[in-house]
Amino acid sequence: MICPSIFTPSTLSIEAGLWDEVKDRLQSSAMRLSIGQQQRLCLARSLAVEPDYILADEATSALDPVSSKIVEDLFVKLKEKYSIIMVTHTLRQALRIADYAVFLYLGEVIETGDAKQVFNEPREELTKKYLAGVFS
Repeated sequence: MICPSIFTPSTLSIEAGLWDEVKDRLQSSAMRLSIGQQQRLCLARSLAVEPDYILADEATSALDPVSSKIVEDLFVKLKEKYSIIMVTHTLRQALRIADYAVFLYLGEVIETGDAKQVFNEPREELTKKYLAGVFS
């Protein structure tokens, strides 16, 4: 069940962009939602407890491009109110969303800094090679 008791139209609509899509199906199983809607429902559930941080671990990895864009747009809005830690293997997504970037390789922090600096003027050779596509 979508669990209507923990959600307000504000949480599902404004913050998770889902209310208009589910308002007539609140008693239905969440399994009947699309994968993109399920992902946004998970986000709404997280927001319902008013967290200090949001951890988004590969939040769009199984989504189609349209659903990915919706989730990315939500993160851009939500980062005004929340600190978001986003893990992604999609470089273009990180370029679109990140304010601060951490590049890890084999579990080791290689470079950190302002996202524009890390992506456009990396200091570390390994970061430069990754961004150039030498390896992925």
